[in-house]
Amino acid sequence: QVHLVESGGGLLQPGGSLRLSCAASGFTFNMYAMSWYRQAPGKERELVATINYNGESANYANSVAGRCTISRDNTKNTVYLQINSLKPEDTAVYYCQVIILLQTYWGQGTQVTVSS
Repeated sequence: QVHLVESGGGLLQPGGSLRLSCAASGFTFNMYAMSWYRQAPGKERELVATINYNGESANYANSVAGRCTISRDNTKNTVYLQINSLKPEDTAVYYCQVIILLQTYWGQGTQVTVSS
């Protein structure tokens, strides 16, 4: 059974940094691309970043490009998301996602609030 568990959210100050983790289980982690999405209050869920199966390629949303890094550790079955220079508009629930054989799996999400 595919299981994704995010952690690392919380209340952060503008200009600060966050590092989220997503621990994966129930599938062969090093065979699949992984993504981070976020959903702000009243808005649709949006793709933040995607990393390929071996960590050698990544793509980012324009809203975080230049201040965001997605990475993975295939020995720990974990994917990470770091965002620097946080803005209030980064406030959202952040979700980890994987697509396996056309089936989409989500974690439960972790709340990130950026506020002074």
